[in-house]
Amino acid sequence: MSALKLRHASTGVILPVRLTPKSGRDEIVGIEEFGDEAVLKARVRAAPEGGRANEALERLVAHWLKVPPSSVSVTQGGKSRSKHVLIEGDAGTLARLIEARLGELAG
Repeated sequence: MSALKLRHASTGVILPVRLTPKSGRDEIVGIEEFGDEAVLKARVRAAPEGGRANEALERLVAHWLKVPPSSVSVTQGGKSRSKHVLIEGDAGTLARLIEARLGELAG
């Protein structure tokens, strides 16, 4: 499996995510191949109506990384399952944090 490629932004990092709404639980599942890139696979209980699934994803990513919810936002793919999520903060610190959390998922 390919490594997750974070994109650096002026205010933090952009995380590629494949979201499954209307799931049985809110969870970060791991990394999966989607198209030609590795993406973070996430599931949320919220329905994809009125931006509720995107808001649930933002809260889920914030909780997973233990960062303030206000620092996480869906920046691309608002109406798609394939999304880009901006996490604001120091890019190097966030990259190490994401790598550590992914390591915990891999067990």
